[in-house]
Amino acid sequence: MKIKSAEFVVSNSDVAKCPKSRLPEYAFIGRSNVGKSSLINMLTSRKSLAKTSGKPGKTQLINHFLINKNWHLVDLPGYGYARVSKSSKKVFQKFITQYFSLREQLVTAFVLVDIRHTPQPIDLEFMQWLGENGIPFSIIFTKADKLKPNAITKHIEDYKTILLETWEDMPNHFITSSSKSIGKDDVLEYIDELNGNMDME
Repeated sequence: MKIKSAEFVVSNSDVAKCPKSRLPEYAFIGRSNVGKSSLINMLTSRKSLAKTSGKPGKTQLINHFLINKNWHLVDLPGYGYARVSKSSKKVFQKFITQYFSLREQLVTAFVLVDIRHTPQPIDLEFMQWLGENGIPFSIIFTKADKLKPNAITKHIEDYKTILLETWEDMPNHFITSSSKSIGKDDVLEYIDELNGNMDME
């Protein structure tokens, strides 16, 4: 898939105010500082479509972007904020949960995980919640340029070992690096394939 157009549509904290169109949606979510904004900018070949920041938790709203006039990329707030109050966390958690529970246009979620770290409970718990609620998702491992290939393989195997304790199969996953454009084509081809399958239904 070649992205010819990418435009911001709306930001809000109310799922009822999300776009009314029936266009397919792909939601990107992960822990704060996982490199979500950089990944979105890399995928869309736009340097500042999603706002990047050194401060974790910068995305605090549901952000819709219209891609190629025929699907929405949704930038969701991160979980595990380092610098927001407990009350703010509850608000974010509530509308993230509502988004996944109520948004019928959602095709799949992409859960971003920093490949440099060992499996984190907060990531595993979120994936478990998605699974228990029947929400399809893929894992996107970010910052792959920071590790050597054998270390990447080991970390993915660590995730696989833990996930297979409760899952029948390892979830679909991608290895990416925003700074090196690694994994860009793989993620976009997957979205294109899902869009094509929907056209056939």
